[in-house]
Amino acid sequence: MKIITIDKNNIDSEHICCAIGNDKQNKNRAQSKKDWLKKRFDEGLIFKRFDERGKIFIEYMPIEKVWKPIIGKNLMVINCLWVSGKFKGKGLSTQLLNECIKDAKTQKMDGVAVVSSTKVKPFLTDKNFYIHYGFEVVDSAPPYFELLVLKLNKNAKNSHFTDNTKNTTSSNKKGFTFIYSNQCPYMEEYVGLFSEVSKSKKMSFEIKKLENYKEAQQIGSPFGTLGIYYNGEFKTHELMPEKKFDKFVEDLKK
Repeated sequence: MKIITIDKNNIDSEHICCAIGNDKQNKNRAQSKKDWLKKRFDEGLIFKRFDERGKIFIEYMPIEKVWKPIIGKNLMVINCLWVSGKFKGKGLSTQLLNECIKDAKTQKMDGVAVVSSTKVKPFLTDKNFYIHYGFEVVDSAPPYFELLVLKLNKNAKNSHFTDNTKNTTSSNKKGFTFIYSNQCPYMEEYVGLFSEVSKSKKMSFEIKKLENYKEAQQIGSPFGTLGIYYNGEFKTHELMPEKKFDKFVEDLKK
């Protein structure tokens, strides 16, 4: 296997890993992600994957325009590093991480940053993977987020989460607030599901779709792609199927 780069020249003909089924639903998911990516390439986003049909990719971009509420300069930020299924345990995650580090060095950046968590959480790479390769925890945000940085320039100033992430609140203090972006091809679909469940339970909700990196840096959750708030308080970043979200709602109501 070899690593290939997805860019403006080949994105229409290549799959982008997250949604690779040939059915209409997955094609729509993939297209939403591709549309998002096309607008980000000029902002410095890099998307690389192995030349196999599977979830084996890494996506990263400069901190100045990253879709996460992180403040800092001259760092590369990993949006997503995903190796799944039969591809696990073969050192592919390390190879993808090294691509990011190599590009950061080529661009004379001060380091590489990534958002993880205190304990293993869905859709967040285990922080121990990054610590093994020299990353350090430089900041945290409730309830469980951590910001890790691999310092290529030891004298560079640490990056940090925004004040909004420390408060873990949204302006809507009644019911649910779903804040998301099309950085993940599943978001539109899942937020729609969450909304339908909320509606069926006669619970109020508000949807905020992030349209640019400035919005994401100001009001997004540390995860970036999704934030679920209840009565103004951040609860989770997790995508949940209907039954799990239904239980999640019932637990909140207790």
